[in-house]
Amino acid sequence: MTARSPLLQVENLSIAFGGHEVVHGIDFSIAAGEKLALVGESGSGKTVTALSLLRLAQDARISGQARFDAPQGSKTAVDLLALPENALRGIRGRDIAMIFQEPMTALNPLFSVGRQIAEILELKQGLAQAESARAAIKLLADTGIAEPERRARSFPHQLSGGQRQRAMIAMALACQPKLLLADEPTTALDVTLRGQILDLLGELQQKNGMAVLLITHDLNLVRRFADRVAVMENGHIVEQGAVAAVFASPQHAYTRKLIDSKPVRDVVTHEAGAPQAAPVMQASQLRVSYPVPLAGFKGWFKRGEFVAVKEANFTIAPGQTLGVIGESGSGKSTLALACLGLLPFSGQLQAAGQAWSLQAARNKSIRRMVQVVFQDPFSSLSPRLTVGEIVAEGLQVHEPSLRPPGRQQRALQALADVGMTQAQFPGLLQRYPHEFSGGQRQRLAIARALIIDPSLLVLDEPTSALDVTIQKQVLSLLQRLQYERGLSFLLITHDVDVIRAMAHDVMVMKDGEVVESGPVFEVLDAPRHPYTRILVAPHLT
Repeated sequence: MTARSPLLQVENLSIAFGGHEVVHGIDFSIAAGEKLALVGESGSGKTVTALSLLRLAQDARISGQARFDAPQGSKTAVDLLALPENALRGIRGRDIAMIFQEPMTALNPLFSVGRQIAEILELKQGLAQAESARAAIKLLADTGIAEPERRARSFPHQLSGGQRQRAMIAMALACQPKLLLADEPTTALDVTLRGQILDLLGELQQKNGMAVLLITHDLNLVRRFADRVAVMENGHIVEQGAVAAVFASPQHAYTRKLIDSKPVRDVVTHEAGAPQAAPVMQASQLRVSYPVPLAGFKGWFKRGEFVAVKEANFTIAPGQTLGVIGESGSGKSTLALACLGLLPFSGQLQAAGQAWSLQAARNKSIRRMVQVVFQDPFSSLSPRLTVGEIVAEGLQVHEPSLRPPGRQQRALQALADVGMTQAQFPGLLQRYPHEFSGGQRQRLAIARALIIDPSLLVLDEPTSALDVTIQKQVLSLLQRLQYERGLSFLLITHDVDVIRAMAHDVMVMKDGEVVESGPVFEVLDAPRHPYTRILVAPHLT
């Protein structure tokens, strides 16, 4: 293969479902050993483009050409879109492999990860079962999984998010493919794990000399990993070129929009020395623990204790945001559940000046003061209820005397407060969550929380499931609501940019312990703890 001959040449690729075309005649190429990033928001067509190369997009009508250079057993390039299914099946996993976005759903829950890796080696390379089992352990070790022999016997649910993603990488690289399709390989991971997985992919890519097509909406990831970038909008590639050139001088308006979508800080700051109002929430020596079985013992009478949150202390002032940052397993979500009165805890916790506990949480007058917005708006909104029923549900609990016309009026006002009106969405109250985009669903979730006029919102990764431009809109909405209503936020996130944009104070958690806390810029700009420095390192300028 010469320097002018790409490993993959895609020409005039179009993809349609039914009568609706979602990808419109795009062209791109990837050279051997090259890293190309395909960037765009949800619905831009980037994932279905990758799936179509292996004809994995169900019910899709695909046209155009995707010429792949000399797969194993062939001396010439082949058109992936025209190959018979049997021939394409031989290329999948052997010459072209894929890492899917969410490893928990991509891995088979009924088989150990070692068995799933070994199966590929048996099918694609004809290895015997014992030989494939040994090779699977080595592949897991190559991806940096500790105790690979033991982990090979583990089922997907027994692994952490980072370990599952490493197992997916091991599976994809089992046959040393020429081309790896990586669909949002780090989206579900914490910032530290993202860096580890990126470094791992880079090392393995150089070691094996393979090309990588990276599907992502994370521009920081593109800057760090890719050689070239192609930007997709509404099924069109609107711009492509070397990463440095595109980011330094974007030519298309949509590219500039993506690059400019970093969260912007627009929060009210309180002057030093100003009178301090009573805190909305205050914790002293807050501790959350779970019973766990002791090693070597069975039954309920030989149990130890796992401490998920270790003596946390914090104060949230009116109109202020406390950001809590840390990776998975750090205890930040457990802390949020305790603050919502949904988990037993020890220590002191006050909400709106009153003692807060599981028992106190049953007091409706206190309960309405603390509400929550969850990470995934699609799973947190009932698909069986209309928008009107979802948003007004809290009024039935906290204001049962309010008549249906009054509840409807309050629901419309809450929706208008988050930027959703009947003029924009005819029949808004009668619609269902699946009829809205991710950003619109998160606005519905915020309206549901606001309708009973809380003092404190617990925001559990409120933008992590959203594209960068939608994320910026939702954060701007939350900043506006905080200014207009004097709301306080307890913000749980792993995104340092979100903390910088939203928080007044920040707590850094690791293994259940608050390792550092203080005013947001003091902590993020001059971190004292080594773990904090690791978290913020990619974001320091």
